[in-house]
Amino acid sequence: MEGLDEPVLLEKTTSPAASHADKERAILEACRWRNLDALRALAESPGGFITDKTRQQAWPVLLGLPSGDGETPTIPLGQATEAGPWKELPRHRDEDQVQLDVNRAFIYYPENQNDAELARQKDELSALIVEVLRRNPYLCYFQGYHDICQVFLLVLPPPIRAPAVARLSALRIRDFMLPSLGPAVRQLRLIPDILRASDPRLWHHLSGTEPFFALAGTLTMYAHDITTLGEISRLFDVLLAREPVFSVYMFAAIVRSRREELFDTPHDEPEMLHSILCKLPRPLDLEALISAARALFDAHPPERLPAWRTISRASVLRTARHPGVCATQSMADGRGFFEKQVTELRWLKRRDKACELLWQHRRPVRTVGIAVLVGVAAAVFRRYPGVLAYIYGIVSRWVR
Repeated sequence: MEGLDEPVLLEKTTSPAASHADKERAILEACRWRNLDALRALAESPGGFITDKTRQQAWPVLLGLPSGDGETPTIPLGQATEAGPWKELPRHRDEDQVQLDVNRAFIYYPENQNDAELARQKDELSALIVEVLRRNPYLCYFQGYHDICQVFLLVLPPPIRAPAVARLSALRIRDFMLPSLGPAVRQLRLIPDILRASDPRLWHHLSGTEPFFALAGTLTMYAHDITTLGEISRLFDVLLAREPVFSVYMFAAIVRSRREELFDTPHDEPEMLHSILCKLPRPLDLEALISAARALFDAHPPERLPAWRTISRASVLRTARHPGVCATQSMADGRGFFEKQVTELRWLKRRDKACELLWQHRRPVRTVGIAVLVGVAAAVFRRYPGVLAYIYGIVSRWVR
């Protein structure tokens, strides 16, 4: 992009001798030019975006919002589906559950809060979530969504929190906000494929363990399991800069990092293996895991994984397959993809019910099916007698 010497920028920021000040300047320069490739490289480099000050500039750009400095955005932003004061909008169906989860928020961070400060932050968190849901009523709340929103509330300034979370919801974690967890579970099926391709011995050891152990981590962008604001903010840097499927590779890297511990547990004890895998390792070496996830992604891209064929074309994994795509999509795009996925889910539900019904009545169905085939054959032979003679000739030669 004109005015930005990208090779020098990346050389500066990835050099071991680069200071935090140099890197902060590079981040702000990339935000100024909305250089998503440079931001991705900076997010993946050690330390990510370093401070909340730079995150307040970078995260909105990665999500397709203005960078927070008042400049006019150069790409389509998209808008929430409802305008006007959100408190005057109809109540969302999931607000009771929102309040239950908000009551359990802010357990680990921020630290040293008094009761009044904690109550204020819970009110702000509830308002943030409810505003996003009321403005986008088609979205379905899921338990753990408040963990994600809590991070955005603590990092971003108030004016851009709701727009940022709305775009995140519709364009990056949309699969989790559908009326069914089916699409989220299908994402997890990619993890065994990554392990089989990269570490066959470990894959075989875990072959009796379903990948549901990764649900809480991937569903909440790891915000449910990481207990320090610095670590989860740093991980959000790379998750927002990369394509949504990168989160799955991140969990595969976490699994591989625990090889020795997992091999110490017998393969025929899936419950014990599940118990180990559903908790993140301590301490958590985020820089090493991010590097390992990037290497896994490069060596085994999703298109090579068998489970990729089961991922809906309207899934965020496909509609935002490449980094930076989310920043160019609109909220209307997100809603359109959402509706396509809902239609697919309804069709799959009807198909499964039909298959179940056929299985329950398989003997009568078999009899009816044979009768129908005989009737159709008789009608064909009556209309085309030559077909019967032709078949008879083939059978006769085969019998001889």
